[in-house]
Amino acid sequence: MDYGIRANLRQVLQHLLQVLLVGMTLGMMRTVVPALAETEFGVPRGSFMLLVAFVVAFGFVKGSMNFVAGRLAERLGRRRVLLLGWLVALPVPALIYFASSWSWIVLATVLLGVNQGLTWSMTQTAKLDLTRPDQRGLVIGLNEFSGYLGVAIAGVITGYAASLLGPRAGLLWFGSAVIGLATLLVWLAVKETLPWAHAEVKRHAANPAAQAFRPRYPDNVSAQPSTGEMFALMSWRDRRMAALCQAGLVEKFVDALVWVFWPVYLHQQGVGLPGIGWIVGVYGFTWGGAQFFTGRLSDRVGRHLLNAWGMWICGAGVALMPLGAGAAWWSLSAAIAGLGMAMLYPNLSAAVADIAHPSWRASAIGIYRFWRDLGYGIGALGLGAAAALGGRIESAFWFVALAMLLSGAVLYHWGEETHPRLNPAHSN
Repeated sequence: MDYGIRANLRQVLQHLLQVLLVGMTLGMMRTVVPALAETEFGVPRGSFMLLVAFVVAFGFVKGSMNFVAGRLAERLGRRRVLLLGWLVALPVPALIYFASSWSWIVLATVLLGVNQGLTWSMTQTAKLDLTRPDQRGLVIGLNEFSGYLGVAIAGVITGYAASLLGPRAGLLWFGSAVIGLATLLVWLAVKETLPWAHAEVKRHAANPAAQAFRPRYPDNVSAQPSTGEMFALMSWRDRRMAALCQAGLVEKFVDALVWVFWPVYLHQQGVGLPGIGWIVGVYGFTWGGAQFFTGRLSDRVGRHLLNAWGMWICGAGVALMPLGAGAAWWSLSAAIAGLGMAMLYPNLSAAVADIAHPSWRASAIGIYRFWRDLGYGIGALGLGAAAALGGRIESAFWFVALAMLLSGAVLYHWGEETHPRLNPAHSN
């Protein structure tokens, strides 16, 4: 079988389109729903913990589904799991349209979490199946670029759609079109990539010294590790994997903040829905667009420093948001946060892929994504508690900025360079 982006360009493009639609499905919940939680869905003003409930539900469900998706993908195949993820999402727009209370939004977000855990994981895993090790940073950068470009586009479009059609009708029509198109494309155009992963395993077994540079695979891992063995390896047994997992978890504090409190904060400052969509969109567009370059950059200069500095720069952008006023200031802070996220986001995943053996790579990525997206839930609880204890929404910004600073320090000291060319196990 042929490997590489060029050799498998049609399927790589199909999966990039899939993750764009995955991002748009997530993005439809990012501007309108939190900004109008009080007026449209009955959340009392100042009820910070109730407001974050839907993101807590999303985080715990998506994190768990990432864990499940990795294991399912090695048994059922990537395409079936991807299709299942879209089928679960079909009721989401209708639930938002008919929502009579905030609990309906929480239920819709639970289904969205299942959808995101299954679909986003599969688009990444499938492209890693098809491409070469020296393209991992690029392909994950392209994947996350496409996904978060979709998030940003949807945030802007739904802001205008809500103003023109009303919040419920706008989300109904937008969400139904995106989810329906994605489901149809999986059925008609996406191919199964599990055979490429199996062929890679056979190639490694037949000629384990085929490459000049070998990744530093963890020691004492069985050829077909159990779920418990994989979870222990990723979570604490291998210090490098543990460092990557905790960084992934904490960086989702930022996205929880952007999702829940940025629209509320900006709405309190008098910004309208289209304006909120554009300011939050600056974060998404910068994050998405810069990943096109930062993923490829890590293939040249390595992952480790990009990851650590990305944590710190992203945290700085978060801290800047409440320190000034006006669209230009808020957009600048959003851009800085987005740039830091672009530095770390594809390259944490690429680092996991570097040191995960192809026979259990999907499981390793699934467990990393479990911890990472659990950060939505843990982060939402933390920023809700910070805002409640501090009595003001700005306290949540300081909580997230401090968490990013400390987590970046842990990653810097516990982690190492994982690129097999820059830090190989041995060379021939």
